[in-house]
Amino acid sequence: QVQLVESGGGLVQAGGSLRLSCAASGRTFSRLTMAWFRQAPGKEREFVAAISSFGSSTNYADSVKVRFTISRDNARNALYLQMNSLNPEDTAVYYCAARDLGRSLFDDKGYNYWGQGTQVTVSS
Repeated sequence: QVQLVESGGGLVQAGGSLRLSCAASGRTFSRLTMAWFRQAPGKEREFVAAISSFGSSTNYADSVKVRFTISRDNARNALYLQMNSLNPEDTAVYYCAARDLGRSLFDDKGYNYWGQGTQVTVSS
């Protein structure tokens, strides 16, 4: 089992920045592919970004490319999402997710461990 706990959400003005964190426990962190997803009110959950087990590869949704950066610190069992140039369309609950190795980083399915989410609200 993998336990994931997100933090760092909050209220920010359009154009601002936030950094989300996810603390992982329960499994060897470096053997997990990690990702961020988000779910806006009335919408389905959507993929945001993913990172390979040692951080050498990343994948981003087109809507956040250039503005968001996913990173990880395997020594600290931590995942991060740096979000810049935020706009109201980024308002959502952001979830940290994990899955075992073996699938392409560009496959956004198969994540079987999820955090409880952290709210990000961007005001205009």
